[in-house]
Amino acid sequence: MAFTLSGIRIPVVQPLGSSNRSGINTDRKNSTLSLFKKDTTISWKAFAGKSSYDADSITTTVAASDKVLVPGGESDGSSSSVDLVSSPEAASGGQQALEEADGQTMEDDIVIAGKQNPVPSQLVGNNNEVQGAQAVEGVNVEVRRRSIPPPGDGQKIYEIDPILKDFRAHLDFRYSQYKKMRALIDKHEGGLDAFSRGYERLGFTRSSTGITYREWVPGAKWASLVGDFNNWNPNADVMTRNEFGVWEIFLPNNADGSPPIPHGSRVKIHMDTPSGFKDSIPAWIRFSVQAPGEIPYNGIYYDPPKEEKYVFKHPQPKRPKTLRIYESHVGMSSTEPMINTYVNFRDDVLPRIKRLGYNAVQLMAIQEHAYYASFGYHVTNFFAPSSRFGTPDELKSLIDRAHELGLLVLMDIVHSHASNNVLDGLNMFDGTDSHYFHSGSRGHHWLWDSRLFNYGHWEVLRFLLSNARWWLDEYKFDGFRFDGVTSMMYTHHGLQVGFTGNYSEYFGLATDVDAVVYLMLVNDLIHGLFPEAVTIGEDVSGMPAFCLPVQDGGVGFDYRLHMAIADKWIEILKKKDEYWQMGEIIVTLTNRRWGEKCIAYAESHDQALVGDKTIAFWLMDKDMYEFMALDRPSTPVVDRGIALHKMIRLITMGLGGEGYLNFMGNEFGHPEWIDFPRGNQRLPNGAVIPGNNYSYDKCRRRFDLGDADYLRYGGMQEFDRAMQHLEEESGFMTSEHQYISRKDEADRIIVFERGDLVFVFNFHWCNSYTDYRIGCLKPGKYKVVLDSDDKLFGGFNRLDHTAEYFTTEGSYDNRPRSLLVYAPCRTAVVYAPMDE
Repeated sequence: MAFTLSGIRIPVVQPLGSSNRSGINTDRKNSTLSLFKKDTTISWKAFAGKSSYDADSITTTVAASDKVLVPGGESDGSSSSVDLVSSPEAASGGQQALEEADGQTMEDDIVIAGKQNPVPSQLVGNNNEVQGAQAVEGVNVEVRRRSIPPPGDGQKIYEIDPILKDFRAHLDFRYSQYKKMRALIDKHEGGLDAFSRGYERLGFTRSSTGITYREWVPGAKWASLVGDFNNWNPNADVMTRNEFGVWEIFLPNNADGSPPIPHGSRVKIHMDTPSGFKDSIPAWIRFSVQAPGEIPYNGIYYDPPKEEKYVFKHPQPKRPKTLRIYESHVGMSSTEPMINTYVNFRDDVLPRIKRLGYNAVQLMAIQEHAYYASFGYHVTNFFAPSSRFGTPDELKSLIDRAHELGLLVLMDIVHSHASNNVLDGLNMFDGTDSHYFHSGSRGHHWLWDSRLFNYGHWEVLRFLLSNARWWLDEYKFDGFRFDGVTSMMYTHHGLQVGFTGNYSEYFGLATDVDAVVYLMLVNDLIHGLFPEAVTIGEDVSGMPAFCLPVQDGGVGFDYRLHMAIADKWIEILKKKDEYWQMGEIIVTLTNRRWGEKCIAYAESHDQALVGDKTIAFWLMDKDMYEFMALDRPSTPVVDRGIALHKMIRLITMGLGGEGYLNFMGNEFGHPEWIDFPRGNQRLPNGAVIPGNNYSYDKCRRRFDLGDADYLRYGGMQEFDRAMQHLEEESGFMTSEHQYISRKDEADRIIVFERGDLVFVFNFHWCNSYTDYRIGCLKPGKYKVVLDSDDKLFGGFNRLDHTAEYFTTEGSYDNRPRSLLVYAPCRTAVVYAPMDE
């Protein structure tokens, strides 16, 4: 028996010697696939050690011998000879190691003279060397070195934020640990560049003579590689272990030159561990699949022949000045109750995102996760794109198409925790609870029911840094939204903690310095080798210097998600309009640290989950089911909801940050929540949480509602589109000029300037104001450039868009001049100076 997934034929067989699998016994099916052979030479240095955590310091210690293992030579699969060199103590010698590493490894940046487009990726090899003279015939190629900058002195943060001087002891200690880690990596790994290429050595690597498989499993007492290629015989391909717990085996090519493991074959590592014999999916696996009717996943040896490999055709776009992000989940992006595919998302959803005016798409749930309803946040296979949606090459084609459309593709990467799934993931991988994670209670997230990484361990750093590098290198992602960063940075994980903004909350014993140092390292890596890449951190705490450069003493992110805004809107929406406070709205939107950029959003996927409500649902609730047709009378609830939905989104974009995010479907007020297919869940106390009979009905996006010209959803979608295009034209979110001239609690009016634009919001539920005076900066004539009351947007068309508004000299609301406007109730209007 066999099943097919997007061109991969996977025989379903029962592995021998495994007691925890179910399936049908059958003979191995031989594959006739020819693989693309790579002859690249790979050198690698490993510092495989153990780490101990101390509350007062970061200490990275090597294995018992205090030696550093340096396997060298070609990746031809044979066990290489080793050299042993002494290891410095982590707490000393940092500066010396930094000086020794001054000439660290750099990566080439290929630039075509006279052209903005880079050399096509198919012309560039693993070491970023141009492949063959014929590949670039007639083209001048300038090779510019890309490098990871050395650590600075970390002192500039005190100039930017003088309050930080009161916490200099903690911050200087943090920076010293970062510098020592950089020094150790530079000395023993050749720099972050080499260190982050772990996937070129660990896991499966292919050479001209065969396949090598290596796995760091220090707890294992015995190991073998099993799979379809050897009929799951645990004694056929026994691995050897070095003194640092790295197990290895080399499989030579078959006599006819074909690879020893055919592309698409199932593979696992079979181990004798302190917890007994077990089969595990390799930690560095690049693809894994769940066979129909089976519960566990299968690791897949993925190395398609050259003619089947996707070749990127389009250059990656330059980073836009303003990010307007369309947060997306591939699986639930169909209008039909099904799991959608990379191909369908590429063909159907990407053009929609482009039309709406967004310039970036953020993809959730890409890293493989055994439990679909985890929304992708319980990762089991960190290097494997989710097979539910298609193959790795189909994901590449999606990303390439986005680049063709000029869209950045950001990945929602999960390095904050891992699934506690023992069968498919990293948990108890080597039979211990301390392999990749902290042991004991510190290694378990009690709310998320997941495992927590030990960021002070050398091999964990290699794994996670290489993982970030892998998605940027192999798949051409343009950056990341790092999930759960607050959980990483504090030992309390932000749970049951109310951050008040007191700096002592950020810099103390509750801060996980190991994790913060990891975040500094990964930002160093990304921004050094991929200077156009974007990093966004999901931090609710508001840690100072989070979005300042690492060299200056910061954590290094480009943006922080302004998470407080969405929570505030839900809090406000629970009240009637009469109780809304204009000052409260403004404070929430503008409460961010000077010089640190934020991504603002009114709602993300969190508010769309079952058990919560989207903004549209808070505003209109059950009326959305009966009164959204244009050929029927509306209701006051629907009129109010549509009006406020538009205003909330525009004021969030206008004041909330330097970037904007929207979860797919929310732009048109998606009428229902997200409820992943699930069965009944029985709790330990015997209570049962009802499921939904594994239905996909609420796990999709009804884009057809937003596109229907006979429904009111279309007006909200058109307004969101107009909002995005106005920002594209004017760039108001990144303008240095921002001034709030009026917040009138009696009139319910907010007026502010951003860039050249003047925004006027009337939140009053019934009062409209004629000849309402507003202050402005620039003199001359103004016109309406966006009106939420426009009929196209589902409004009442109360404004004359041909009218011209002339300024009057004289101070008003602390502005040098003013103009008179009409401000209808529950309406937002944007004015711009008219070109003479």
